[in-house]
Amino acid sequence: MAKVYSLEGVIPVVHPSSFVHPEAVLIGDVRIGKHCFIGPFACLRGDFGTVEVHDGANIQDHCMLHSFPEKSVVVESYGHIGHGAVLHGCRVGRNALVGINATVMDDVTVGEEAFVGGNAFVKAGFTIPRRSLVSGVPARIIRELSDDEVHWKTDGTEVYKELVLRYRKSFTPAEPLTELEENRPRLQCDRSTSIALHERKANTQPKEE
Repeated sequence: MAKVYSLEGVIPVVHPSSFVHPEAVLIGDVRIGKHCFIGPFACLRGDFGTVEVHDGANIQDHCMLHSFPEKSVVVESYGHIGHGAVLHGCRVGRNALVGINATVMDDVTVGEEAFVGGNAFVKAGFTIPRRSLVSGVPARIIRELSDDEVHWKTDGTEVYKELVLRYRKSFTPAEPLTELEENRPRLQCDRSTSIALHERKANTQPKEE
């Protein structure tokens, strides 16, 4: 189980159907719902305000979630928070995505099914409309998202829900092998749903005659 710490008698709450990596850190008023994935070295600090991760969301490796006193950082159901992202006192809407190394600041609302691009900086108080893509430093609205892009994101979050089951079934500490064994097993992930967006787009472009 993760590095879980009570603070002033307030203990993090994790639904038993979720997976929290042993190297993740949960402090104080943290609330994690059903079927969530919390990756290694994620830090959820509920020492000032509350940290809420709703059902089916994932918080990936090296993410940081924190807020000011009497504020909250909330990731609604099916929220998808990419590697190294920082969320501070913001709200990420249902089925929205925050890209790798993005920073989302205080009192930001990321709308339902919206995307925050990788490395973006979303300044305090910004509202991202539903199904919009924002990117840049500071982030600005780029365009509306297509149905295919939102479906791709939803499929990716389903993969993380499946990853919770894979980890809960077989994740265990091990000593490294000194060489590759014969008939080495392959990991059973579904590439049809976890394909990168740029590859998916390339594969769906009409071919020239």
